[in-house]
Amino acid sequence: MTSTVARDTAAPEHTRTWGLVPGFAAVAVVALVVGLLVDGGAQPLLALDAGPVVRWGLPVTTVLAELFGAATIGCLGLSAFVVPDRSRTTRRRTLVRWASWAAAGWTAATAVQVVLAFSDIAGTPVGDPSFVAQLLDFAWALELTRVLLISGALALLVALGAGVARGRAATVWLLVGAMLGIGVLALNGHSAGANDHENAVNSMGVHLLAMSVWVGGLLALSLIRPRLGVDLGVSVQRYSRVALWAFAFLGASGILQTFIRIDSVAGFLTPYGALVLTKVAAFAVLGWFGWRQRANIADRLQRDPSDGWAFARLATLELGVMALATGVAVALSRGIPPVSDAPVADRFISLTGYPDPGPMSFADWLFAWRIEWLLLGIALVAMGLYAAGVRTLHRRGDAWPALRTAAWMAGWLVWIYATCGAPGIWGRVLFSTHMVMHMVIAMLVPIFLVVGAPVPLLLRAGPARKDTTWGPRELVLQVVHSRFVQVVSNPVVAAFLFFVSLALFYYSPLLGLALTTHTGHLLMLAHFLLTGYLFAWVLIGVDPGPKRWPPLFLLVVLFATVSFHAFFGVIITGQNTLLAADFFRAIHASWMPDPLADQVMAGEIAWGVGELPTITLAVIVAYQWMKSDAAEQRRIDRQADRDDDAELKAYNEMLAANRARYEEPGPAATNHANTTPRED
Repeated sequence: MTSTVARDTAAPEHTRTWGLVPGFAAVAVVALVVGLLVDGGAQPLLALDAGPVVRWGLPVTTVLAELFGAATIGCLGLSAFVVPDRSRTTRRRTLVRWASWAAAGWTAATAVQVVLAFSDIAGTPVGDPSFVAQLLDFAWALELTRVLLISGALALLVALGAGVARGRAATVWLLVGAMLGIGVLALNGHSAGANDHENAVNSMGVHLLAMSVWVGGLLALSLIRPRLGVDLGVSVQRYSRVALWAFAFLGASGILQTFIRIDSVAGFLTPYGALVLTKVAAFAVLGWFGWRQRANIADRLQRDPSDGWAFARLATLELGVMALATGVAVALSRGIPPVSDAPVADRFISLTGYPDPGPMSFADWLFAWRIEWLLLGIALVAMGLYAAGVRTLHRRGDAWPALRTAAWMAGWLVWIYATCGAPGIWGRVLFSTHMVMHMVIAMLVPIFLVVGAPVPLLLRAGPARKDTTWGPRELVLQVVHSRFVQVVSNPVVAAFLFFVSLALFYYSPLLGLALTTHTGHLLMLAHFLLTGYLFAWVLIGVDPGPKRWPPLFLLVVLFATVSFHAFFGVIITGQNTLLAADFFRAIHASWMPDPLADQVMAGEIAWGVGELPTITLAVIVAYQWMKSDAAEQRRIDRQADRDDDAELKAYNEMLAANRARYEEPGPAATNHANTTPRED
């Protein structure tokens, strides 16, 4: 009877919370319409106009797709990392089911986007008899519709996967897929055509993901609130930490986007600038709401979990402002910024996204910089989190080796130099400099990072969750003890990935894609770093995980791998065929060396640069070998002191018994002695 009453009284409140979804969509659409009217984003911009239905329908559909995408990410994120799921509740499965519904809506909205976007580009109304044939022929060929198709395909996979997902690990993988589906949209819009292409795309990707996590998380938390009961306080507190990170990333990426689009104060006086200022104001209000949520509501709910309406009122207001900002953001994507984003007719920019860097002097190796804000941001966040972990240990009275801290910081500083310094600048146009960047990221940076031992630091400094959710500590433990890591951390497998993927990269179209596309460049850097880190980790890592091989075998694997690596350099040095020939011939300028001669130099670099990291790894493996032997000897000595050398005494007694057994005459020898006649 009690459970029936509880369901009956909770049902109306839970029904009311679902009004947030259409309310959010309505506010966002109204803000979008006003923004389009202010900035003229719904006016015909091309000679071929598909009509007002397409011009207005496309941005409205974009708002709905972003809403459904954010809701998908929010539901999956809360299910895996925020909301406790006790033995008698089904909150996690409920959130995953909602994510499946949201992803289905996201898929449908994206499908409509593809149709309207193609109609907008082609200038052909949807009802035109030839429209379907044109759509089928050219939808994948055009970058705008191709990106939407990829995003929609990922949304469909998430919708289907969430419908059958059961385990928490599956939920995390679905969350990764949903975030990829949102992040890929950064390749469209103004960012795709900006002259500062890579920074524009990177900042837009961070912006979209931060917005989706923040908005989607709050929307999902508001919907699940009536089911949380006593767990509402801890759920709000955990979400607030995530929202603070999203707020920081959203602000940083928004500032960068503003500098790219508006280059002067006068730009803020344009209709586009007015929309930017409106979004800035909304962002400031949301920051105040977030502060209120962290400072008052979360602590208040911890003391009195039944006081859920305080959070509900604040969340409703916050979602309203978020909806306003979302509508304005989509209107900005259709508007005309003060700084033109039309591609510049320049050979270098069209091929690499950057202007001609010109000839490189010796001083440029030290003083030339071009900031890649995403790559710099990754390094700064990694360094900051590590420093925070060390500080937590020191405050607790625990020690952490200064050498490990110095190694971690040095590794990321080298990363910054390799990606934002001379190797990152000229590595996009010169094969030899590209090889320097490769060797530094794949062979030098990982050694520093592995010596830094980030996983033990996280396990010691990070708080442990006592419910079924995964925090950073639990997630890392799941990863290092997973079957996948057990397979790839086999030294032979790690060495195979390190070397074979190197050869496949350079002797396949992947090299050309990495040199000519932003996505390919980022994937290349991630691959170099991860395979290099894995190889160094299985050799010298101290993190928890699969059992390590004996040091002697590790040295054999190390020298065998480096021998193959040197052989690869020799092959490139003696090769007469130019790799990525179309790119290097097209990019060749008068100040550049002969492409084939530069390739020979790249092979020499691959051959010679690997020596120092190899010696360093070998020395560390040998040192750890001696250190483990010394530690084992100390353990044996301590054991001998405790038991008065019982093990040695037992061993000596065993030897004495064996000696006595062999020296004592047997019965046959005794009888023979008694029957043998004595000789005088």
